[in-house]
Amino acid sequence: MTDPLAQVAALPGVEEAVVEVRAAVDRLLGHRILRRRSAEVSTESALRAARASAALEGVPVTLEELRRDAAAQAEDDPGRRVDPVVQGALRVSAELGTLTGIWRQAPGQVLARLHVLAAADAVGPEALGRPRSAEQEVRDPLKLGDPPAPEEVAARLNALTALLTGPTKAPAIVVAAIVHGELLALRPFGWGDGIIARAAERMTLVERGLDPKSLTAPEVGHAELAEEYAQALRGYIGGTPEGVAAWIRHCAAATAAAARDSLAICEAYLRG
Repeated sequence: MTDPLAQVAALPGVEEAVVEVRAAVDRLLGHRILRRRSAEVSTESALRAARASAALEGVPVTLEELRRDAAAQAEDDPGRRVDPVVQGALRVSAELGTLTGIWRQAPGQVLARLHVLAAADAVGPEALGRPRSAEQEVRDPLKLGDPPAPEEVAARLNALTALLTGPTKAPAIVVAAIVHGELLALRPFGWGDGIIARAAERMTLVERGLDPKSLTAPEVGHAELAEEYAQALRGYIGGTPEGVAAWIRHCAAATAAAARDSLAICEAYLRG
């Protein structure tokens, strides 16, 4: 049986990127503060993930504002109006832990749930969790161009599901990068696809063991490398081996940057 993801992992420069991101995450996982405060680091990382994902959707927000928004959302405060993108990013980040366990077994179910979370304040209830129709407008904050037709989207989502549920020897970062790139290439829902794709990348890294405690937020790295992010995505969408390899190397660099950000969180907690 062929292993398409392992073949992707053999593209030029990918093996080196895998080694570098593993080293960066291992440095984070070895920090002594995590013996007693890993849950706090994970929570802070999730908040930063929501902030970065919203920024990549074109809605910048400070951490202080986001903390107030998260509190308002938790208390269901009608007096504080929160941008739908920010609300969606917060909901997705908050619920990711409950979805990771079923991600490999039922990726389609998880993607539908992620869309409900991401788009609840932006689209009608009849569209939540459902693939977009041919007439539906597709939000494109990264300026990736026209997405595939719904028929192609359905076929490629089936192929992605087969890859996720089947065996592979590919490293977690390679699988996560392909999941992320494919979902943004397809934009299957039309609204919130970027938030969903980045969340799916993070779940894959957790579920496949690179970051089992969800301490890093790749979204933070993608936002830090925002110009490269869109360019690398276009390369992936182009479908050449060079473009796919460059995209995986970008995802590895973004995850390494996110690990360094979480390491800074650890150091801040250590200093008190």
